[in-house]
Order: sequence, then C-alpha cells, then structure tokens
Amino acid sequence: MDLAPGADVEAILRDEIVREARAMAAVVPVLRHLLSSEAKALVSDAVLARVGGMIQDLAAQLIAVCDGHDPGIRAHTRPDSDAIDQLAERLMADEDLLGFCHALAAEGLIADRLFQRHAIDPVLSPLLQELIASEDSATAALAMQSLAAQSRFMQRQRRMELPLGELPAELFHRLLSVACRDMPDAAAFSRMQASYDEGASRLGLLARLAGGMRRGVVAALALDHAGLALFASALALSTRSSREGAVLACHEGQSARLALLLRATDVSPAAIERQILIVEPSGRLPRGLAELTAEQAATLLAGSGFV
Repeated sequence: MDLAPGADVEAILRDEIVREARAMAAVVPVLRHLLSSEAKALVSDAVLARVGGMIQDLAAQLIAVCDGHDPGIRAHTRPDSDAIDQLAERLMADEDLLGFCHALAAEGLIADRLFQRHAIDPVLSPLLQELIASEDSATAALAMQSLAAQSRFMQRQRRMELPLGELPAELFHRLLSVACRDMPDAAAFSRMQASYDEGASRLGLLARLAGGMRRGVVAALALDHAGLALFASALALSTRSSREGAVLACHEGQSARLALLLRATDVSPAAIERQILIVEPSGRLPRGLAELTAEQAATLLAGSGFV
C-alpha cells in the first residue's frame, strides 16, 4: 500500500515550512541591523536586549582573560567600556554567534512564558525529578548536574550573561582567536583553552542526559513532562538536527516546524497537537500531517533546510 501523501498535502506543508524558514532566516540580519519586516515577531525588544547583553558579557570576559583575571568573577570583567564595545562590535559580525545567542535568549523567554501559561517549571520538570530519583547513580548524578546548570542558566539569562565555558567548542575557540588578534597573551588563552570542557556545559550535560535515556528518550518529547530544556535536547538528538532549531520550533508562529520535527520521531498526530497547543494556544495541526510517515516528515525537513 502506498503511504505517500498526495501532492496537495506535501505542497501545503512545504508552503508552511518555507514561510516559517523565511521568517527565521531574517532573524540574524535583524539582530545586526535592528530592523526587518519578516522577523519582528521572532525578535522582540527583550530578545534584542538579551542578545546584546550576552555579546557584551562575552567581550568583557575575553578582555578579562587577557588581563590575567578569572572571567567568571564579574567584578573583574568591566575594565574598559570602550574596549568592550569595540570587541563586542567585532563579535557581532559572527552570524553563528548571533544565532546561538538568539536561541539562548528565545529559550529563556519561552521557558518563562510556558511557566506563566502552563506552570511548566523552567528548571525542575517532572521528568528531571524522575531522573534524579533514578536507581542508576550515574544517571541521578548527571540529572542533578543538569538541574544545577539549568538553574544557573535561567538566572544568567535574566542578568543577560553568558559564560565563555557555555559556548559550543567551535564558537569558544573562534572567539578566543578573535580576541587574540589584539590581545596576544598566549599563556592566559592557553589556560582558558585547557580548562574548557564542552561536556560539562549546560548543553553538554543535557545532551548526555538525553542520550543516556536511549529508547526512553521518547518520554522527553513532551514539553509539559520534560520541560523546554530537556525537550529541545531530546528532540535535536532524536531528529539529528540542531538544538537551536529545536528551541526556535517552540516559538509562536513555528508550529509547522515543531510538528514535522515531532512527526519525524514518529510521535502521533494527537500528541503533536497537544505540544502545539502548549506552545501556541491558537495553533493548529498542519493539514495533512497525519498522512505523513516519520521518514516523509524527515525528508520534508531536510528539503527545507531545517535540519
């Protein structure tokens, strides 16, 4: 029996994700130029403020490292406002960094909104409580570390801070190289590189926690049970897509992307609709989604550039 959806269904879904992709593609230019017509809903004043604050904080830490200070001690990281502004301006030219900071800002704000609307705790979700209580000591310890990291993340988002050690490896080393152009303190930067451990970052801990669940990771594909942080990591792992994309799929106006990501993991249409309504009360299940197999959903996502 041919399970392929009709051409009209594929066309409808393709149009939906193309529209969402167009809006998402406008985000980074908005962050740089502070204007755009298609991404205004995705880049609020709160997002802009948080992204700008995180970039400034990264610049301050890099300068502190060069001066021989511990970048984690914020009292040392405001040495020269002009130097910070100049370095921050150079960092803002990095589209990958802007995209990463945008996803973090969006994650913090979406988590706050989910708490206000649905009482979904942004730090301690029901699933994380279960993992902390696991009889497997390694799983329980990793869950506790993830809890602490998530608590710090939410606090730092409100302060518009982003520790260097929370960057992905590629961005971490790239930023050090950018800063080293004018601040050639080889010993300081060598120490910083030696102390970096991506697996100990919040995103590293969440990825390890989701990966350790193996087939049980399906339990993390429910926002109200897993919480946004673990949900996004589990969804990215299950679909082999970027975590940033999984987070932004939980933004209002991105229901087609969220639906296809979940369908690609073989989540039922009824369960997908429940997740969409949590994210966007006025949202709806994309037409024709129930006719798609997991493989077909993955193919549509790949064709859209979402994964």
